[in-house]
Amino acid sequence: MGGLMGACPARAEALARLAAQEWDLAVIGGGITGAGVAQQAARLGWRVLLVEQRDFAWGTSSRSSKLVHGGLRYLKEGDLKTTLHSVRERNRLLREAPGLVEPQSFLFADCPGRKPGRWLMQAGLAVYDLMAGQRGHFHAGLATTQALAPGLAPPGLRGALVFQDAKTDDARLVLRVLQEARLLGATTLNYLAARGLRLENGRVAGLELQDALDGRTHTVRARCVVNATGAWADRLRAGVGGAPLLRPLRGSHLLVPFWRLPVAQSISLMHPRDGRPVFLYPWEGATLIGTTDLDHPGSLDLEASITPAEVGYLIEAVNDQFPGAQLTPSDISACYAGVRPVIDDGQKNASKATRDHVVRDESGLVTLTGGKLTTFRLMAQDALALAAPHVGQPFARNETPLFTPAGPLNPRWSPAVRQRLLARYGSLAAHLCADAHAEDLECIPGTQTLWIELPLAARHEAVEHLDDLLLRRTRLGLLLPNGALALLERIRLRCAPHLGWSDARWDTEIARYRELVAAHYQLPDLNKISL
Repeated sequence: MGGLMGACPARAEALARLAAQEWDLAVIGGGITGAGVAQQAARLGWRVLLVEQRDFAWGTSSRSSKLVHGGLRYLKEGDLKTTLHSVRERNRLLREAPGLVEPQSFLFADCPGRKPGRWLMQAGLAVYDLMAGQRGHFHAGLATTQALAPGLAPPGLRGALVFQDAKTDDARLVLRVLQEARLLGATTLNYLAARGLRLENGRVAGLELQDALDGRTHTVRARCVVNATGAWADRLRAGVGGAPLLRPLRGSHLLVPFWRLPVAQSISLMHPRDGRPVFLYPWEGATLIGTTDLDHPGSLDLEASITPAEVGYLIEAVNDQFPGAQLTPSDISACYAGVRPVIDDGQKNASKATRDHVVRDESGLVTLTGGKLTTFRLMAQDALALAAPHVGQPFARNETPLFTPAGPLNPRWSPAVRQRLLARYGSLAAHLCADAHAEDLECIPGTQTLWIELPLAARHEAVEHLDDLLLRRTRLGLLLPNGALALLERIRLRCAPHLGWSDARWDTEIARYRELVAAHYQLPDLNKISL
């Protein structure tokens, strides 16, 4: 397993390297922020170690709204810089990761008396297009709107504004960036927690780590440590006396089968109750509905869950736009909730809190937190600019492409299959899929996921638990009813040869996964949901 450059090496092999050298940079956090830092640093030739206390993309980076967007909402708040950076990075990702980052058309219903109103929205979209260097929006009359979005009928509908943005599979984007970091020489390990900072002469000189799988501890030396732990960032900063920065906000989402709510566009709206932005759009063969934006007072050590009130809130928004749909809780096939690392700028309204990122150097601990998925590359370069003096290496911002070019795949395979495999595995796709049979390249019923994705993950992508495989390496646990439990025997047959788990271990993993899905990915008590 460790022989293929860019794939995850055998865990024991990677662990053996921990204390064998002094690292230039140790990155804590395996979400998109940490992955971006590791990839950008490895490209400079630095010796890079990335550790994640749970699974790669376990936190916010597998629970986002899946949008790679230009930040249209920030224009309303006068934040032109964030919008400009977001638009440019969105366009970069569309060019460099086709199939993984995909164009998505958005439609905003034009109704009298509904904020922000047609003319203000059009003005914003004109600026948006100017920043992108293209004209991507237009106003559709009523007949065109009804053709683009059958069933859309909010009160007073008279047309719609249509504009362009993008979407992704957020967890797969993280894994692709981590793959690129490994191709450039970085070492990445999941289920390895940072238990403390090593200080020498008042500055950070390394980390104390604990393996979450066997409990063993490891000490590593590093010239600089980057804290890319997202909503957990303040916890690590306390070790160097840093004052709290963050306001954890929960965002929750629903998924329904596509046949139940078929949409070709992303329907973007302001919630009729409080004017917050909500959307629904086609994603991976289902329809995704989101998002809420609420203070999250719960422990960050516990997995976030949607509340009955949030379920009702999101269903209300859908039924306002599609009154004929009559969506009910029984239509929901899955749900998920994540906690965003939002900078606490004193705003009373959670939705108005800044989404900009912060980067700080505190005694050799460089913290990078806040921000958005779309701008992860720019955020990483901001962190490396502060890390470079500690590492003792020069740093200059660059526009180098994120991903290594990929070679062609078997021309007899369908264009859709080739694009999906290249999107997920990039330059490794040809090698990983060389022995694929026709049945491996079929879609798992009810999804766009290919059967081959399961054994590839099991063999090459550091799967340590069943939920790693079904919630992040693939998204079957979200896309199929009851967390894809009905497919477990077929999944086990395909993956068992690569995972090496005993029958007892499989039984433990299945029981653990059932409990996890019931607690956090299925609806809460229906009796508490008011519509």
